[in-house]
Amino acid sequence: MRGHLPDENPGFVGRRTELERISVALAENRLVTVTGVGGVGKTRLALRAAHRAAERYPDGAWWTDLTQLDGDRLLVALVADSVDLADHTPGMATTGLCRRLADDRLLLVLDSCEHLAEPCGRLVAELLAAAPGLTVLATSRRPLGVEGEHVITLDPLPPAGQDALELLRRAAGEDFPAVGPAGEICVRLEGIPLALELAAAQIRLQGAEAVRDQLGSRFDAPPGTRFDLLAHTERVWPSRHQTLRAAIGWSHELSAPLERLLWARLSVFRGPFDLASATAVCVGGPLNRATLPGALDGLVRASVVRAADAAGRHRMLDTIREYGATWLDRTGETATVAERHAAHFRGLARRAEAEWHGARQLRWYRTVDAHHTDLRTALDRLLRTDPDAALDLVGSVAFAWSCRGRLREARDGLEQALLLSDVRGRVRARALWALGVTLVLQGEFGPAQEVSERCAREARYAEYVEHAGYAEEPGYGEHAGSVDHGVYADPSGHAERTGHGAYAEAVAHAGHAAARGTGSRRDRPGDLTLDAAALAGLLALTTGRPMAAYVVVGHVLDAARGGPADSAARLRCHLVRVFALTGLGRLDEARERALDLRARCQALDEHWTRTALEYQLALTGLLEGDPAAASGHARAMLEGTRSLGASLGVALGLDVLATALAAAGDGERAADVSGTGEAYWRSTGQPRRGLPGLRALHEKYTDTVRASIGEPAYEEIFVRALTGLPQDGLDRALRGPRHG
Repeated sequence: MRGHLPDENPGFVGRRTELERISVALAENRLVTVTGVGGVGKTRLALRAAHRAAERYPDGAWWTDLTQLDGDRLLVALVADSVDLADHTPGMATTGLCRRLADDRLLLVLDSCEHLAEPCGRLVAELLAAAPGLTVLATSRRPLGVEGEHVITLDPLPPAGQDALELLRRAAGEDFPAVGPAGEICVRLEGIPLALELAAAQIRLQGAEAVRDQLGSRFDAPPGTRFDLLAHTERVWPSRHQTLRAAIGWSHELSAPLERLLWARLSVFRGPFDLASATAVCVGGPLNRATLPGALDGLVRASVVRAADAAGRHRMLDTIREYGATWLDRTGETATVAERHAAHFRGLARRAEAEWHGARQLRWYRTVDAHHTDLRTALDRLLRTDPDAALDLVGSVAFAWSCRGRLREARDGLEQALLLSDVRGRVRARALWALGVTLVLQGEFGPAQEVSERCAREARYAEYVEHAGYAEEPGYGEHAGSVDHGVYADPSGHAERTGHGAYAEAVAHAGHAAARGTGSRRDRPGDLTLDAAALAGLLALTTGRPMAAYVVVGHVLDAARGGPADSAARLRCHLVRVFALTGLGRLDEARERALDLRARCQALDEHWTRTALEYQLALTGLLEGDPAAASGHARAMLEGTRSLGASLGVALGLDVLATALAAAGDGERAADVSGTGEAYWRSTGQPRRGLPGLRALHEKYTDTVRASIGEPAYEEIFVRALTGLPQDGLDRALRGPRHG
């Protein structure tokens, strides 16, 4: 089935009437919002309703968890990501999302909208206007305020009914009688599901009678003496919300002191966290590396923290996290722990970048993806408090984000950090390189050209400063200022030229010095200049100038010392040269270099460059008239891009595979793969593109097989693949012999 919904909680109980109301409402309204207090079960009910309704939507049911956002700046990007739109297009973010949904019949679930109710309302109104087949199911503590919104208010479970008792039984793992302490607990907690789950955790530890007695003594006391209840601004059911807060406060009081401290500090995480991250962020004072695991286990036993999933990640429900955040504020530690959180994820980002070149590339790429929410949270904080550190963080992960299809987030973070930060040298050069790559992938070639020039200047300058030893001197900032005034700060003192001038100046100086045998270590380009060359070459390739790409990377590679696989930057330069040779028609040389480079990547267990090389080898096979070889390399490329979660790479790979199948005369499979490719292209928000040579071959061979099997047959297969499950189409495409 198309779409993506999380797995249902096996502890779902009752709600038959509410489920039927939602089902009817979804059939009659395009926006249905389930409102209610925190902990009443809105998310669980919406998920069950979405699973039940999914088959009515040919284009699937899709889930968006909004708890990970603390502002609306990335709201559209998150929703786009949730519907598998790896939006590579420039312009307004909502434009690509509206285009993605315009012709589909799908259900979009927006969970936990209350802290973004107004921006959610504006976005939903715009999407509903642009996409006639769209239905939205939202959960929020208050309505979104959109015209035509149908609001369903969710009450707690009937306190004296069977559903509340059954929920308590399942959560506690005990079969209580209908009359007795368990029933009294349900009444005391007014049937609020989250409160019942917290009570069930204590029942497992103390027994039902002890829990009933504690709740009786606490909840019968005057409200002011029950607990130090948190202030809240809820507009619905304040008395019941007070009951939930009291239940959470009761769990807090029953927790050991170290557990309370950990609860408060864990509230800085907005996404899932593992033990390593919790330790790095939350240790301090009595909570140390030895005591933290026990405190975490205690919070899991009390149902404050969810048990670890298969990947070892925990999480807290938003209502419980909010409670912890208020206690963190009362201890005066909010800023300190948030700074520690930001520093930890900045360190994780830097480690991921360092590990990009080598056997742990895929592992760290996935780590960045798994911690995306908290990396983004750390970035948002650093943009406010330490823009230089923000530039370092986003520069470290932006390339991985772009590979994953998060181009808007990468560009947004890079542009903000570059604007706010004054830091010069290596950190800035790396961020400019990442921004240039992002702009090229978005097809923004004009801005990419300007950023490429800035990157080249900053790279050459940074390397000159580092080699000259200025970085540790008080006058470093004075040297940095010369770049801003348009003077290229290298030993030659040449004036900067326009166009590719700054870059050409750098490589020409280094190349001429090397050719004369007079180049010093300071003159030889390092990885920053190599990456600047790779960016300039990538831009030249994508704008149909293979000779410019070949020359621009050739100058730097000739001047640099080291083997092709000595660093990620060297690999990227050699990759650009291979593609440039292909574009120039020097196919034997291109294939020979590609095979050598692929062998080096295999020895390193490097994935990204190897996948790109398989694409190049597939192109070479097509150009040499060997469609069987091209098909094998295309499938190898698709396996690599699938492991990286790169939708643009999958789309490109499917195009080259479809072209190879068409060249081999296999019209039906070519149509099937091409239709799947179109589905993936639509997920990027842009029309088909790729290297100019491939587009011409694709059109040529596709026209041939259309004629051979007949236009109606080709279109039927193509449309069936386009409207089917993209993953199923990719699985079909990958079936076939692999090329060695």
